[in-house]
Amino acid sequence: MKMTESKEISIPDEVKGYTQNRLDVDLSTGKITKTEMTPEFCRDWIGGYGFGAKVLWDELKPGVDPLGPENVFVWAIGPFPGTILPTSSKYGVFAKSPLTDMFGMAISSGSIGAQARRAGVNMIVVKGKASEPSYLVVDDDDYYLENCEDTVWGKGCWETEEILREEFQDQRLAVLAIGQAGERMSRMACITNDRNRQAGRTGMGAVMGSKNLKAIAFRGTKPISVAYPKEFYQLAKKLIKVANGPATSKYRDLGTPAGLTSYNKLGMMPTNNYREGTWDKITEGEFTGETLNEDWVVKKVACSQCSIACDHLARVPVSHPDWPNLVASVDVELLYGFGTNCGNADWPSVFKCITLCDDYGIDAISGGVTAGMACELFEEGIITKDDLGYELPFGSSKNLVKFTEQMILGEGFAGEIFGDGTRKAGERLEEMGRKNASYYGMHIKGLEMPAFDLHGMTSFAVGESVSIRGACHLRNGAYGLDAKGKFDRFAYDKPIERGNAIIAVEDIYAVIDSYIICKFTRGVYEDDDEMAKVYELVTGIPHTGASINKRGAAIVNLSKCFNIREGWTRDDDHPPEKFFKDAHTKGPAKGVTLKEKGYQKLLSGYYKARGWDEETGIPTEETLKDLGLDFVIGNLEAKGGKK
Repeated sequence: MKMTESKEISIPDEVKGYTQNRLDVDLSTGKITKTEMTPEFCRDWIGGYGFGAKVLWDELKPGVDPLGPENVFVWAIGPFPGTILPTSSKYGVFAKSPLTDMFGMAISSGSIGAQARRAGVNMIVVKGKASEPSYLVVDDDDYYLENCEDTVWGKGCWETEEILREEFQDQRLAVLAIGQAGERMSRMACITNDRNRQAGRTGMGAVMGSKNLKAIAFRGTKPISVAYPKEFYQLAKKLIKVANGPATSKYRDLGTPAGLTSYNKLGMMPTNNYREGTWDKITEGEFTGETLNEDWVVKKVACSQCSIACDHLARVPVSHPDWPNLVASVDVELLYGFGTNCGNADWPSVFKCITLCDDYGIDAISGGVTAGMACELFEEGIITKDDLGYELPFGSSKNLVKFTEQMILGEGFAGEIFGDGTRKAGERLEEMGRKNASYYGMHIKGLEMPAFDLHGMTSFAVGESVSIRGACHLRNGAYGLDAKGKFDRFAYDKPIERGNAIIAVEDIYAVIDSYIICKFTRGVYEDDDEMAKVYELVTGIPHTGASINKRGAAIVNLSKCFNIREGWTRDDDHPPEKFFKDAHTKGPAKGVTLKEKGYQKLLSGYYKARGWDEETGIPTEETLKDLGLDFVIGNLEAKGGKK
């Protein structure tokens, strides 16, 4: 179906960039079918996020068990992998989330996107469940499933990659895999590729595990062509130059851990499970990006087609008594999860927790936030040494590592209670009579929160809460509105203006996630028109900044409609109660809590600005028609699914 917006956008006789090839994999029968996506589909849904949203809306029966064979697992790229466009070797995975029971999505970098594009595949849609553990091979035009019960099933993500590359005798083989956590269907399970790159959030690894799908391996040798080679080369070279300059220096130099200091100064660095927003270990210089880089980082690594190299590898000295020569890929989210949020300033133990997550295969953000919840529950006496077999107060290091490993592998009390994230942990403890346990679970819609404290961050409180996939800073980047002073971050004024500001970033982020390129390069483009221009030069499909943003709005609205159909209500767009009841005792947000009335005012402002019903948050028919989503109208009745 041609979208209303797209009727004015012509399609060239031959679309470039895309291969337009879709693989349908029925694991229950072992049948693999290749079909061709239409130019209209590519034009209207762009790639990645857009492809995933449309396929899940069209092909997933509402209300299904996310860990059942009826769930649909979508792997997709955009038109750019394999080109010289900066940070273009990325892929996305999409399914109904076992963590949130809503729209699930995760994005990863590395070699996968480029290798898959050379193999000639744009999208893979996986349905059913294999009768035995298997992995999928995409080797140019050769597509097949291999039994792996006696080879890589039961192995960690890292070893799985190594074994498959050795089996194919090709170190270029791109492998995405789940670890033991995905095999046991931990709702926090992630997908790992290139050792240090993860499609982490919303439990997409658990969906693969539920289907007995251990890995997907890509190898390709096909050429890649673009619509306007000369013009694209000129623009891409310009963007590469800018990406090598000041616009991205903060990611290249100290990396994202630079945020430890800047967030701390704002009082928004979550500490001790969000009890505070500042930490003396940061203020005193013990736990900072500078210290990390000076004392621990040994190498900075870039993904394919990346000129930034944000991946900072830290190594524990060979003399360390517990984890000699251990190497971890470190960013600010993980230093928050197993560092500030657990009150742990012991670098080697933080690195060890990160490697356990990456290798055994859980989202390290969710894992760290769940560990922080456990630490506070221990200090509150809701869980005890008798439960765990060891003490786990804030500041734990070796015991934090022990807890993390048990949590990931589903072992002991830690695994049985906390192995599926904070929401399930709270529910299980309360079923045991541990009153108020859920209060300490810091999640939105079931997805654990990233490294931003919301006390005194009123715009971001809304932006993070309305995120389609749950607590997330990467769907609209609204933290910048507060951190950079665009609005008074302690106030609740200008609800429509704030809503429009959130939406402006949210729509272009949806485009970025559909292209798929890295958000670290969002500042290298002069404006949205230039971002649209690079799409036209590769695909031949003309777009302007305005028209490409409207496609972003359509993608956001469609995934929102998916959530509504799965049982979403306004109450789901809400931060944890702790932000409304417990104030910080120090720092810039000392004494501050979120105010329910003010928050609801800002939330309604966002809904109104978005063209949704101001009270219910459901898109109006007028909005859906304007975005070409006529097929959604009349199909928004909630079918259940939330648990």
